[in-house]
Amino acid sequence: MTQEASKTLVKDMTDGIPARLILGFAVPMLFGFLFQQFYSMVDTVIVGKFLGVDALASVGSTSAVNFMINGFVIGICSGFAIPVAQRFGARDYKDMRRFVANAVWLSFLFASVMTVSVSLLARQILILMQTPENIIDEAYDYILFIFIGIPATYLYNMLAGIIRSLGDSKTPVYFLVFSSFLNILLDLLFIVWLQTGVAGAAYATVISQAVSGFLCFMYMKKHYPVLKMERSELEWSLRHAGILCKMGVPMGLQYSITAIGSVVIQTAINSLGSAAVASVTAGQKVSLFFCCPFEALGGTMATYAGQNAGAGKINRIWQGVRSATALGAAYAVIACAVLYFFGDRIPLLFVDAGETEVIRQAHQLLIYNSLFYIPLTIVNVWRFTIQGMGFSLLAVAAGVCEMIGRAFVGFCLVPLTGYIAICFASPLAWIIADAFLIPAFFHCMRALRKMIPDAS
Repeated sequence: MTQEASKTLVKDMTDGIPARLILGFAVPMLFGFLFQQFYSMVDTVIVGKFLGVDALASVGSTSAVNFMINGFVIGICSGFAIPVAQRFGARDYKDMRRFVANAVWLSFLFASVMTVSVSLLARQILILMQTPENIIDEAYDYILFIFIGIPATYLYNMLAGIIRSLGDSKTPVYFLVFSSFLNILLDLLFIVWLQTGVAGAAYATVISQAVSGFLCFMYMKKHYPVLKMERSELEWSLRHAGILCKMGVPMGLQYSITAIGSVVIQTAINSLGSAAVASVTAGQKVSLFFCCPFEALGGTMATYAGQNAGAGKINRIWQGVRSATALGAAYAVIACAVLYFFGDRIPLLFVDAGETEVIRQAHQLLIYNSLFYIPLTIVNVWRFTIQGMGFSLLAVAAGVCEMIGRAFVGFCLVPLTGYIAICFASPLAWIIADAFLIPAFFHCMRALRKMIPDAS
């Protein structure tokens, strides 16, 4: 290992016991995801308690389109980090810096185009999603500022992805924790004291994420000499940009394609009225919190697979997949038990006890979703591993499978069975995706061995 690398290498995932490495890397990421969901939940709690059920529904009605747009940002930034992780695993630091520089240029370009386009289309999108008339104005106020804040989303996710690709999963979490508490204070400032309505929740989210990104930048500048670039390394490179887009765009599309199914489901939910929207909003907020370990395992496996593919250690990828899947399955059983016995109390965080129907439906959603958390484990672990290995298009195909599952429920089952179909939309999507991902993973392993004949 070079002296340059030793100064900045926090975790080399190409050596050591895979299960221990994965767990050690995933736990800090888990805390990051938990805090993200924590301040997202605080948004929802404050909106629901201080502004009422209609305001809660207005925020919830935007969740699918919010995920579709911001999911693309998160996906593309995660994809941009994969060549960085691969070059890092191969100890090619000069080429790694070229990828970092071009990832920044591309992020600026994508952020500019997306911010302008989706902000202009925000209201029309809500209309097409059949957002109920009694909540559409508040929904627009919320989602418009979220879209205006897309550059802040790029800033944090791009820099955090680069830091994690170097093996450091802790530092982005520290900044996220700080911004989480900042988000809570800003929620109280905008919603309770300044009475800005649901738009205040959006203000707080965007400002807090911008602060996280700025802190990541300052930290990288001070603590990562391996990223200090010569002038030539900062220049635009069509080759590096092409590789980054080959990795990043499919991952971004994967999130967005998956979210298209969620948009269909959200449209179906909107057609059931604001009470159903509020029920799903409360249930999904709780579910997202409980699903953070699966997200952490997925993010870990992208870095783990990227570094080991770069180092030519193919056998370690399979060892890591087995370990991560076992960890996720064990947690899935515990989470299901907790939500079954206590899932009727947690929604009280968002609505008053008198909203009995909202609470009952939210609990129902939580139970049916949690029964299928093991298939969700496979979706996250195996798909992100495939991405880390460099086969992003196959990960996109898995996203298409999820979209088909949710779209089928939204178009065909919700009109026939109503709310109960909503509860099975995600489980069906996960099962269909797994049916594709499992054979796809073994195909990728065989292809990688052919690409790297001397792989271990």
